[in-house]
Amino acid sequence: MPSAETTPTSVHEPDPVRPTREDEVAAAGSELIGGPVGRYALLGTTWWTPVRVVVLVAIGMFALGLVQKAPCYDGAWFFGASSQYTHACYSDIPHLYQGRGFADGLVPYFDKLQGDMEYLEYPVLTGVFMEVAAWLTPGSGSLQHQEQVYWFVNAGMLMVCAAVIAVCVSRTHARRPWDGLLVALAPAFALTATINWDLLAVALTAAAMLMWSRGRSFAFGVLLGLATAAKLYPVLLLGALLVLCWRAGKWRDFGVALGGATVAWLAVNLPVMAFAFEGWSKFYTFSQERGVDFGSFWLIWAQNSTSPPSTDTVNTLATLLMLLCCAGIAVLTFTAPRRPRFAQLAFLIVAAFILTNKVYSPQYVLWLVPLAALARPKWRDFLIWQACEVAYFLGIWMYLAYTTSGDAHKGLPTHGYQWAIAVHLLGTLYLCAVVVRDILMPERDVVRRAGDDDPSGGVLDGAPDVFVLGAAAHPPRHAAHFDAPQVGWGSPEAEPPPGRSL
Repeated sequence: MPSAETTPTSVHEPDPVRPTREDEVAAAGSELIGGPVGRYALLGTTWWTPVRVVVLVAIGMFALGLVQKAPCYDGAWFFGASSQYTHACYSDIPHLYQGRGFADGLVPYFDKLQGDMEYLEYPVLTGVFMEVAAWLTPGSGSLQHQEQVYWFVNAGMLMVCAAVIAVCVSRTHARRPWDGLLVALAPAFALTATINWDLLAVALTAAAMLMWSRGRSFAFGVLLGLATAAKLYPVLLLGALLVLCWRAGKWRDFGVALGGATVAWLAVNLPVMAFAFEGWSKFYTFSQERGVDFGSFWLIWAQNSTSPPSTDTVNTLATLLMLLCCAGIAVLTFTAPRRPRFAQLAFLIVAAFILTNKVYSPQYVLWLVPLAALARPKWRDFLIWQACEVAYFLGIWMYLAYTTSGDAHKGLPTHGYQWAIAVHLLGTLYLCAVVVRDILMPERDVVRRAGDDDPSGGVLDGAPDVFVLGAAAHPPRHAAHFDAPQVGWGSPEAEPPPGRSL
């Protein structure tokens, strides 16, 4: 957050941004509930605050996602190989209750499993989450009943995670609480919430970003370290933060965040590493040894090649592509006319990981939904991307239905599934493109156009630059007349402080 010395005082706090007055899609959608909010509406004077409304909507959409899984709960998870795919209601949760030893009381990472997977292949904090749900599942009754209860217990715990995400996204941009509705109403969010346990890491990451926006660097680091102990992708946010703090010269805050993340990650992982190293390392070795899988452009290559690339080749090429993306993001950060917002870079780096990875499970969209809502809170672009993700969600299940239905060939053949992958890739690339455009043209960024600098940036919000490259390092002394909106560092009317590059 800006310091008292760098933030101009004001008698009145800025008004909250109302999407129905600045977003044509939000305005059109609001007609279903009475139309856009009026000029003289009294907001925040009743119990129905924006955050509470967003949370209730998120819980309602989560419940609809549970209803969508009803055909599987009633039998498709247990009878017939392809019916859970034709109904698009597959979930890992009930299958892994027995498949990973929870039904038999085995201790994750310490006890070996029967079958092709020797140990639980999830990070430690996710394993703890799974084990706690197993403790809350009664051991009586048939195995099918236990698996049903286990899924319901996990669904209840994941619903809490969904509520946390809704609260954190709504509060991260203090003047834009209604942007949380992008998360709450995201169809792909509801459809994929209970496929796996990803919401735990997403909730911890959203909470970490809220802490950073409040200038609490150590709390951010601790929460991000816990998120990384639940899923690997949150550690990428430290890379985004590194280049932003480099440009702003905020090395102390980055060091505090890095230290907090390291301490929290070690606190969770060290006990398991010390006493069950082979089981602990299974997640990392499995990720390395896993071949090309669903949802990636690598699969399209492999399925259309007479000589598919080996796993080692794909690992090397995917790593190189990711490093190139990181380098590009760093160059973009240092050369942009104005320092990118933290949420923008966080979205771009996680999206780059998803696009270059050798597997894309449908629930991975959950990683991006909160970041997209903060990076590009524009309903049109968000819904275009969501439509692509819903198309992929249906595509993968129809493809699996095709491959498991034998001679009946019910579902989507291989070439059709490849088109579904392409739609997912193009949708994500489209959202990345508009975020990059906002970075290069800050006047197009809806957050900055409303008068903010970087409301999720914490100590970066309104901070001067100390390291920039290219044209951003040498702004013209005499700028020509420019008719487009001019965006300052704290309000539309504010002039940038001396020495600060725009």
